[in-house]
Amino acid sequence: MMHTFTGVVRRELVGALRRRADILNPLWFFVIVITLFPLGVGPEPALLARIAPGIVWVAALLSSLLALERLFRDDYIDGTLEQMMLMPCPLGVVVLAKVLSHWLLTGLPLLLLSPLVAVLLSMDMAGFQGMFWTLLLGTPILSLLGAIGVALTVGIGKGGVLLSLLTLPLYIPVLIFATSAIETAGLGLPYSGQLAILGAMLAGSVTLAPFAIAAALRVSVN
Repeated sequence: MMHTFTGVVRRELVGALRRRADILNPLWFFVIVITLFPLGVGPEPALLARIAPGIVWVAALLSSLLALERLFRDDYIDGTLEQMMLMPCPLGVVVLAKVLSHWLLTGLPLLLLSPLVAVLLSMDMAGFQGMFWTLLLGTPILSLLGAIGVALTVGIGKGGVLLSLLTLPLYIPVLIFATSAIETAGLGLPYSGQLAILGAMLAGSVTLAPFAIAAALRVSVN
């Protein structure tokens, strides 16, 4: 089972390196949105620090959506997805490996860019730490929940709008608690409660989402 898991992760990463535009487009979108806000609202540090939590997480949410649609679509088109469903390894393990690969390609780069984001939005060290921890806990949840919507729409030719309608309501709790944690951190107050809720949401998503994704794929493919 572990061999299958690592093999799927390796396959996804190698395939993504051959299509670098699929990796760079969501990342460029995130950077462009973060860069445009200081130009649009002005360079006042106090204003930027106040609106930074919403900017960061709306940009992260939308950039995650940009990269979601191809999560299972190519495998569905070339028949690989059906072969994965026939493997002796549980389908939940396979989809968890694919979601992990998606996070490594989309969520991890956001963590690496977080120091630059903090500088552009005039965030102090406390705000930066809050942003880093919320991105670390929240972006995997976006990948896991978004994969459920992708699995439900994989058989639809152009399901981009439907995918957004399915996944955005699931993202709202993450958005609320993540932005609240960053705002609280910027005020110098403890924000461990918000992080605990995000951690609980992550644990629940890792536990339950693979089963939901596998069931949705079986319905969509069959």
